[in-house]
Amino acid sequence: MLGLGRTRTQTRSSRSMSLGGMDYADPKKKSSIASKIFVAAALTALCILILKQSPTFNTPSAFSRHQPGVIHVLVTGGAGYIGSHAALRLLKENYRVTIVDNLSRGNIGAVKILQELFPEPGRLQFIYADLGDAKAVNYSCSETTVLFSYCYLTFTYSHNQNEQVHQIFSQNAFDAVMHFAAVAYVGESTLNPLKYYHNITSNTLTVLEAMSAYGVPTLIYSSTCATYGEPEKMPITEETPQLPINPYGKAKKMAEDIILDFHKNSNMAVMILRYFNVIGSDPEGRLGEAPRPELREHGRISGACYDAARGIIPGLKVRGTDYKTTDGTCIRDYIDVTDLVDAHVKALEKSRPGKVGIYNVGTGRGRSVKEFVEACKAATGVPIKVDFLPRRPGDYAEVYSDPTKIKLELNWTAKHTDLQESLQVAWRWQKSHLNGYDSSLVSSS
Repeated sequence: MLGLGRTRTQTRSSRSMSLGGMDYADPKKKSSIASKIFVAAALTALCILILKQSPTFNTPSAFSRHQPGVIHVLVTGGAGYIGSHAALRLLKENYRVTIVDNLSRGNIGAVKILQELFPEPGRLQFIYADLGDAKAVNYSCSETTVLFSYCYLTFTYSHNQNEQVHQIFSQNAFDAVMHFAAVAYVGESTLNPLKYYHNITSNTLTVLEAMSAYGVPTLIYSSTCATYGEPEKMPITEETPQLPINPYGKAKKMAEDIILDFHKNSNMAVMILRYFNVIGSDPEGRLGEAPRPELREHGRISGACYDAARGIIPGLKVRGTDYKTTDGTCIRDYIDVTDLVDAHVKALEKSRPGKVGIYNVGTGRGRSVKEFVEACKAATGVPIKVDFLPRRPGDYAEVYSDPTKIKLELNWTAKHTDLQESLQVAWRWQKSHLNGYDSSLVSSS
């Protein structure tokens, strides 16, 4: 625009001029506004022209149509610790992946890494959405928007909390869903049980309704050994009675019941994986675990191990030393995340219409918390201080799996069973990512 570079020595009033009791608009101000409108219109027209010249303009997204030989998997919670590792494995196996995550526990940095590793059109799509939020916020970052180096944010408000999820399913052609999205801390669930019933049970129902409405044929459901509670006999088999003792386990059990009741009159292929305590990270160092700082109190013992080794917290807190176990601390079955996602992929490959598969995913070996602490010290090389405290509400004494069924039916066996080695792999990622992932989304001007 002309005259923008001049300096004025006198301040000009921005109000209209008054003459004889009548107000007249400043003609120069009117001209300025018109010029701005013209420039905005010209820029809009230029953007439309650029879009029309793009080869993807008016071309249906690869994610919106089924393609022979390509399996499109929706990974809910795919920006989280386990979900991102599952997405990485699926992409390596040439699946098409859509990640849906509200980033309340996940990390956009993990998604960015996946996009850098698999930049080809039609491979990976990210949708920012909350499966249970009535205020629908749709954020999509697919190959079209990446082409222009930014992502669109579209805000739509709905009184129907299911509308957002149905919109996702109506605009995408999914062949399967891996449902990871869930809050997952036992201690937190005892403090805020309603959050867990809503986030786990209610949101699973919403996903299942959308799958049914849009004919998605396969569900791989991420469940937990917490549904078993505190069994009288070890090891835990798939036939062990499910008697959960905390809201996290109860919410997952309810979600399982909903899935199984629905399946009685459905031809959907369903796989339910009840897994144990997850540790480790990507052996190639691309992904890791980066929980929110405010959740450290409720987080995994592995996260506390690394925080203590880095001096973020003064030491490890072992809760409970009076359990009826060999050394008085809890016994757990620690499964490496690489093995866990391998089980999910095998479950997807072996799923069959009209069939349900329920499997424990663990090593079959229990380790005490004291054993874990010693492995943590050895893996990090740091003499970590340990405080022994009273029991945490909702915890159970001894839990480890019998993986016989999954070995026989899915040909799956845990391979990364050296506790210290799994912790060392994750520790390398922690040391090279002192601030976790870059959590910045889109800068607003």
